[in-house]
Amino acid sequence: MRTVLDILFTFATTALCAFCPGGARKIAAENLALRQQLIVLNKSRKRAPNLTTADRVVLALCTLFIGPRRINKIAVVVRPATLFRFRQHLVNRKYSRLFSNKRRTKPGPIGPAEDIVRLVVELKRRNPAFGTPRIAFIVNNTLGVAIDKDVVRRILAKHYTPWFTGTDGPSWLTFFADAKDSAWSLDLFRCESIHLKTHWVLVVMDIYTRRIIGLAVKSGSVDGPALCALFARVVSGQSAPQILSTDNDPLFRYRQWQANLRILNVDEIKSVPFVPQSHPFVERLIGTIRREMLNETLFWTATDLERKLTEFATYYNEYRVHSSLNGRMPESANDDHAYTVQNVSDIRWRQHLNGRVQLPVAA
Repeated sequence: MRTVLDILFTFATTALCAFCPGGARKIAAENLALRQQLIVLNKSRKRAPNLTTADRVVLALCTLFIGPRRINKIAVVVRPATLFRFRQHLVNRKYSRLFSNKRRTKPGPIGPAEDIVRLVVELKRRNPAFGTPRIAFIVNNTLGVAIDKDVVRRILAKHYTPWFTGTDGPSWLTFFADAKDSAWSLDLFRCESIHLKTHWVLVVMDIYTRRIIGLAVKSGSVDGPALCALFARVVSGQSAPQILSTDNDPLFRYRQWQANLRILNVDEIKSVPFVPQSHPFVERLIGTIRREMLNETLFWTATDLERKLTEFATYYNEYRVHSSLNGRMPESANDDHAYTVQNVSDIRWRQHLNGRVQLPVAA
């Protein structure tokens, strides 16, 4: 009962201090601060007394009427730094009430619209392997909304729950590829069918646009004549490039292969031996084919594999965004088309690679 009366008396005295003249107000506030400290000190405790909420409020209100020099003299039980901290807390509270938006729980920048949040979360849910830069590029290409990968990362960290738990510049090859179809890069890689039969795939890509020129498949081993036949199938109906980048595989030293390049007037550039980083684009492409298609599907024959690789090449060239192309697709790498803002409610989803990838499309 005594504690309640003390609190009521303290608040009444504090209210009266506001209506007193200047000198009397300071004296009343100092007396009230000293009295409150005595109340805290007289609390029967075996350890240092803890300040209650009422104690903090009273002492903070008293510091509003006491000069900074006097606080050091009247602080008996509570340290001056504590009183200054109480005062600063009231000042911060005042300005947060005056200038913050009352509809928000805390001040700060307004986040993305709810439609954008839903699209980002749905895109990540349908394609768990997509990273934040690719999602940002897809949203930008689909809606024309300038969204940063960091915004996408914050959206996913807050709204997305998973179902399961580089370098600063391009390679030296880009110096040779200053126009479309001026420099190609090719390589061979091996994969196994459902019967564990070895198949070899020749992949050819344009270094400038990152476009897949073509893919050719052969079952069994590959020799010099077979390599020439695969390359002829890929470049059939297309104009030859000025430069062709290959690695140091003995197959690319075959005499008929070298003769074909001389006839086509193509200069061949060799990568650095045992340094995959010197042949980066096609090596990266082979890794992408394995991660996004071969590791998630099975094939029976060379014809079946070539059909699936052709489908992947269409998706890769026309729909898959690339960070090295600033979020554009290889087929539209030189397109300066400005995307218009679309309504998120009109978005429909298109499936690629038999439903393994789902991308939003403006209706």
